[in-house]
Amino acid sequence: MSKVRVYEVAKQLNLDPKQVVTLFQSIGVTDVRNHMSSVDVDAVDRLKRNLEKQKTHDVVTERINRGPGAVIKRRAVAKPAAESSPTSAAPPISVPSTPALDDVASRRDISQIAIEAPPSKATDVAAKSAPSFENGGLEAREEAPRRKVEDKKSDVALPVPPASVPSVKEVAPPASAPAVEPPPPSAVKVPTPPPSIKEPPPPSVKAVAAPEPAPSAPAVEPPPPPPVVAPVEPPPVVAAPPPPPPAPEPPPPPPRVVPSDAPAPRGPSAAPKTGVEYWAGRPGVPMPTPVGAQRTGIGGGAAGVGARRVQFDPRAGAAGRPGGMRPGQQRPGMMGRGGPGGRGRPGMMNVRKGPVNVSTKEMSAHKKVIRIEENITLAAMAAQMSLKATELLMKLLGMGMTGIHINTTLDADTAKILASEFGWEVEDVATTEEEDIEAARGEAADVDPELVLRPPVVTVMGHVDHGKTSLLDKIRKADVAKGEAGGITQHIGAYKVTTAAGTIVFLDTPGHEAFTAMRARGASATDIVVLVVAADDGVMPQTKEAIAHAKAAKVPIIVAVNKIDKAGADPDRVKRELVEQGLQPEEWGGDTIFTQVSALTGEGIPQLLEMLALQAEVLDLKANPKKPASGVVIEALLDRGRGPVARILVQEGTLKVGDFVLAGPGFGKVRAMTNEHGKQVHEAPPATPVEILGLSDVPAAGDPLHAVKDPKKALEIAESRKAKQDKSKQGSDKGLSLQSLMERLQAGDQQELRVIVKTDVHGSSEALTNAFNKLTTDRVKLHIVHSGVGAITEGDVNLAIAAKAILIGFNVRPAGKAAALAEENKVEIRLYSIIYDAVDDVKAAMEGLLPTTKVEKLSGKAEVRAIFKIRGIVVAGCYVTQGKVRRSNHVRVTRDGAVIWEGKIDALKHLKEDVKEIPEGMECGISLDGFNDVKNGDFIESFEIEEIKQKL
Repeated sequence: MSKVRVYEVAKQLNLDPKQVVTLFQSIGVTDVRNHMSSVDVDAVDRLKRNLEKQKTHDVVTERINRGPGAVIKRRAVAKPAAESSPTSAAPPISVPSTPALDDVASRRDISQIAIEAPPSKATDVAAKSAPSFENGGLEAREEAPRRKVEDKKSDVALPVPPASVPSVKEVAPPASAPAVEPPPPSAVKVPTPPPSIKEPPPPSVKAVAAPEPAPSAPAVEPPPPPPVVAPVEPPPVVAAPPPPPPAPEPPPPPPRVVPSDAPAPRGPSAAPKTGVEYWAGRPGVPMPTPVGAQRTGIGGGAAGVGARRVQFDPRAGAAGRPGGMRPGQQRPGMMGRGGPGGRGRPGMMNVRKGPVNVSTKEMSAHKKVIRIEENITLAAMAAQMSLKATELLMKLLGMGMTGIHINTTLDADTAKILASEFGWEVEDVATTEEEDIEAARGEAADVDPELVLRPPVVTVMGHVDHGKTSLLDKIRKADVAKGEAGGITQHIGAYKVTTAAGTIVFLDTPGHEAFTAMRARGASATDIVVLVVAADDGVMPQTKEAIAHAKAAKVPIIVAVNKIDKAGADPDRVKRELVEQGLQPEEWGGDTIFTQVSALTGEGIPQLLEMLALQAEVLDLKANPKKPASGVVIEALLDRGRGPVARILVQEGTLKVGDFVLAGPGFGKVRAMTNEHGKQVHEAPPATPVEILGLSDVPAAGDPLHAVKDPKKALEIAESRKAKQDKSKQGSDKGLSLQSLMERLQAGDQQELRVIVKTDVHGSSEALTNAFNKLTTDRVKLHIVHSGVGAITEGDVNLAIAAKAILIGFNVRPAGKAAALAEENKVEIRLYSIIYDAVDDVKAAMEGLLPTTKVEKLSGKAEVRAIFKIRGIVVAGCYVTQGKVRRSNHVRVTRDGAVIWEGKIDALKHLKEDVKEIPEGMECGISLDGFNDVKNGDFIESFEIEEIKQKL
């Protein structure tokens, strides 16, 4: 079956395509969505028949028995013009269209206008004899007029609403209307609208007089309509039945009527009715409840809002929503589809908004302030200034900044300069970390602090192997030095010793050059520095470094000249060398205390302790044990079973188990606390070294520790520190830029060794990292992929596989399946307990990456004196004139001082025997591998290539 497009049907019917779409949907063709939809020919025929039915219909009036008090329903069906036979024609008169709302509140009913004439006697009698509406006499009122209308018919003009039916034809009068014959009136009164409402008048309607009815017919006098005066001709007209009860909403006032002698122009065709509208009023057709009427559903009340709807109405939307689409109405929406402000919205006009009042008053100076915290993005700053981000961006580019965009973060100084260009001010409201820590600690200013004496903290410093740990062992009657790997101290230790002179806290620092940071931390956390110098060795590099650390920390120095019991001891030499470093002995007129001790025999140790007590008394060391605890992290490590462990020195207040502490990026509650002997303690007064558990992260050695009262604030500080650390790590690992790539290509001989360092404590990791970084040269670069604290795990092995690095463990072992995974993937793991060995092996590995230097060494020289050909092989008879000619050596053939060939010897014979070498002064036969153009007088030089490894 062939199909046609909707717009083609619209052209055939001379209608708007959107109107045709609505018509198709009203007759049940739901597949039509727009003017491009395809429809069957049958559907087109149905539409045309439907339009013809709407144009020509008969007037049918039926009574619907809906109970007492019901109102009669009337509907006018247009008949063809040929069936109406008017006997006399009246001049055309413009009659206003007044839409009448019946009991079903139909919105598109054709209203009827009652033209009232002066009542006559017959009508008076009929009116008196006819039963009234109040008495319910509907039967007597209807039967007589119905019999009369069957005999005679008359035409009456019916007005049509202009919005829906622009052109009106001559229609027949209602069949049930009782006809009367009033005397010829002189004028017809037509309602006149208020002068303020101006609407175009509807097309004129021709009133046609009907044949004069019998005077004996009963008639009912309708209520008089609003009087409107207009000149009309005297022919008689038919009185229309009374109008139905009005709806709550009053109809719009009718337009002004203008008499016209010309026929009404034919307007565009009217929009078709829907199925419910067409069959409205017919017997058995239920209709929706009118607005304001009593609901027949559940609950009663007005039916306009929320009433249950039992009959489908295509124009009634969902409950609580506006009505549905009418025929010819456009859908609401944007871009001219009937939405607010769109073009073509039916019945609405685009109302132009009034001018917007723009304030030209400048903002006051106190309001032009931007408050930031350390930094702000360019976009956020522009938003606060009510400017476009591009304006600020162009200003920055004009100021010389490059590589910026709207998401660039500006620091406070740059933001202040940029804001001043636009007349704004920037206020940095960020608080410092010290202020945040004070707020978290909840400290108040000490008006009268309760200070008590505390033990002095003494740091023992000096060069490696000068006897620092042995001296401490003698003081605290321990034997730590014998248990240390390699006989050297590689960790910083803290000990609290009770002596005859009082309690003293000692910090033992490593003497190796790699532990510079440890020595610096020890000097900064101490009260007194004991500088140990061997009497037989004198001042060494680490001795000078310790002096510099102590002076930088402004800590008094007591010199202990050790090993005075040895045969080659020379204490005076040590004094002279220390004087050169700025340490003047007291006996030489200075202020530096010198003591001579022997860690082996214990000689001079009591005098050293006495000097320490005297110096502490002079310093008057006091602390307040009632304050929140604060201290410094001496060492930190990651234990597999206990988690992050921090060895701290309490400097102020008293630290207790259960306190919340903040140390570097670590924060937590102190779960356990042990002293240097491994015993559990519950509190640590000032100047007490302890080991604590419970931190969330491993702090760095040297980080300050604070006991806090506001855990939430302390957690924010710890997270901020952690974020800064992560950001710094990301910033240090920069991508490969074009410039760095060119530099690497130009220095193509540079090699790279990648290592992953895992140590037992943070201090050792720091020392190894610094020592390895010093090994980097222009030819070999040492890249530390990762350094951390704790055992070697599977994650470290996987990282080494990805980075092609070697794993270096210092005082740690592989954990779990790390060793098996490394062996499977051929990842090298090297474990060390002495820092010397670790540094030396890494240095050797770096040297192994360097290309070897090839050195040519001449071993012998032979002269060709005869040429032999044996089985197609050329053999040169030679005489060795210098050194030895070896069969394994490389040889070159020279002729007239020019090298003509270089290669290997194929065979070397003396007489008929194969030999390995021929010494000087002997003859031999030499056949060359791949070269036969040997002539008499050529020389064959034998040499060997020696590869020499390069050094860093």
